[in-house]
Amino acid sequence: MSPRRNRPRRRKKNDRTRDDESALINRITGGERYESGPDGEWAVRRISGSAAVKTYRCPGCAQQIPPGMPHVVAWAAFGDGEDRRHWHSSCWERRTHRTVRYSRHYPGL
Repeated sequence: MSPRRNRPRRRKKNDRTRDDESALINRITGGERYESGPDGEWAVRRISGSAAVKTYRCPGCAQQIPPGMPHVVAWAAFGDGEDRRHWHSSCWERRTHRTVRYSRHYPGL
């Protein structure tokens, strides 16, 4: 009986999978992907904790995103990026399920 092969077999040069192509696109674009939802088309990029160096205000909950916290940056997919916003990851995922919250400081609203 021959010993087990521990190294993966080499792929042929033209045997590229869809995962290889999407990994290449993510490397070129910086990990940007596109999402669609009831609120439109969005370009989304995940920011790791080590890459988060500034404090931002999340538009989903109006709380701060401190430096070092992983989060999401999103902007309109076909825009110029002027509407880029930094979101908590959980706020971004729940953005379509939120309702309008009125301020407690203005009881008439």
